[in-house]
Amino acid sequence: MQLSVELSMYPFNGDYLPPIEGFIAWLNQQPDIRLQTVATCTIITGDYERVMDVLRDGFKHSMEQHGKAVFVAKFLPGFEALPEQDV
Repeated sequence: MQLSVELSMYPFNGDYLPPIEGFIAWLNQQPDIRLQTVATCTIITGDYERVMDVLRDGFKHSMEQHGKAVFVAKFLPGFEALPEQDV
């Protein structure tokens, strides 16, 4: 089953851009998911289990690297917001 997640991060830090940019950079290194980042959120899509694993690991990585942050997410199971593109 596919899963699409719209994710926004709000660091508990006055200098909020480095934690957000670091988290997005970390996400971009993860295999077997597709991402699209816009001004207000990042959309993640892929296999349900893989996306949930990436989110779990990403939240832990973010906390270890940058401290506390609030993550706001919308989950849409069974939907592929970013279909694979022909290359």
